[in-house]
Amino acid sequence: MKIKYYLKKKEKNTKARLGKIETNYGTYDTPMFMPVGTRATIKGLTPEQVKECGSGIVLANTYHLWLRPGEDIVKKAGGLHKFMNYDGPILTDSGGFQVFSLAKNKEKDITEDGVFFKSHIDGSNLFLTPEKSIEIQNKLDSDIAMSFDECPPASASYDYLKNSLERTLRWAKRGKDVHSNKNQALFGIVQGGPYKDLRKFSATETVKLDFDGYSIGGVANDGESKDDMYKAIDYSIPYLPEDKIRYLMGVGDPIDIIEGVIRGVDIFDCVLPTRIARHGQAFTRCGKINLNNSKFIEDFTPIEKSCDCYTCKHYTKGYIRHLITTKESLGGSLLSIHNIRFLIKLTEELRDAIKNDCILEYREKFIKEYSQKK
Repeated sequence: MKIKYYLKKKEKNTKARLGKIETNYGTYDTPMFMPVGTRATIKGLTPEQVKECGSGIVLANTYHLWLRPGEDIVKKAGGLHKFMNYDGPILTDSGGFQVFSLAKNKEKDITEDGVFFKSHIDGSNLFLTPEKSIEIQNKLDSDIAMSFDECPPASASYDYLKNSLERTLRWAKRGKDVHSNKNQALFGIVQGGPYKDLRKFSATETVKLDFDGYSIGGVANDGESKDDMYKAIDYSIPYLPEDKIRYLMGVGDPIDIIEGVIRGVDIFDCVLPTRIARHGQAFTRCGKINLNNSKFIEDFTPIEKSCDCYTCKHYTKGYIRHLITTKESLGGSLLSIHNIRFLIKLTEELRDAIKNDCILEYREKFIKEYSQKK
């Protein structure tokens, strides 16, 4: 079956909403943070470790899996779930973000038919179309597939964004027309930068195509300001249906997740928790800490005493610092467990705040603590 979303409650003071998603792998509550497994793995972690963090939906990347090992190999393995041994729901992005970052000459390489770009692996010439992106995702057999959209840079002009979102709408229809996996939901993507009229137009026209869920795109590109991100959400949400999932793409900063939930977003994803982990950084209630810092050499306390993750139950900052500074891969894995659990626990607490109609108080308390320096 395709996933189904049910709205359970609205927070009385904001647009925050409590919901649930029914999938072939169980029912999951929203708001939700989704860990990213670009190449069909959350870096350095087993599926069991990811599950222990409280994960629901996880992500995999269409572009990377298309190049290696190839969608036909994954299909022969029985689909992504069997290939990567994850018995929970999986979302695949369209590959658009990676493709557009690899297309050097935007005006020449981005055509109505699709995008020309060079492989990051061997420099070979590649061409990806909306139809091909959906075909790959159909074979990967994820639970949620994403439409192939243009990802304009944060610095793009109003006219560029207008033309870009109109092309994205045409591509969305083309992708929907060839989507053939009856057990796979397909999401449309709203673009338009920080412009109210463009976001309204994009959201309204995308909803007319009747997708299974809707994503707010163009908010996590390099150079995007926080103000523009929040505008993009505010300008898009009013035009998205209440009975469908709302997904903010590529956002994993704790405060941005809180602000997104307050504005009516249901699900989030980002590589941030595992990426910063590999560089020795950890989320805490008092902001990020860097375990490369020498002050942690003799710190034999957990990253956070109040955290219930495996890492905080069994290891100290001093030991993890030793692993990071000696380039032992276990260090990045232990920090990834903590950081993923931190963001998932954050969404669990946001769900409780919505239930109790106190999300604004929660935000105030969290930001006050998070801005402290350890």
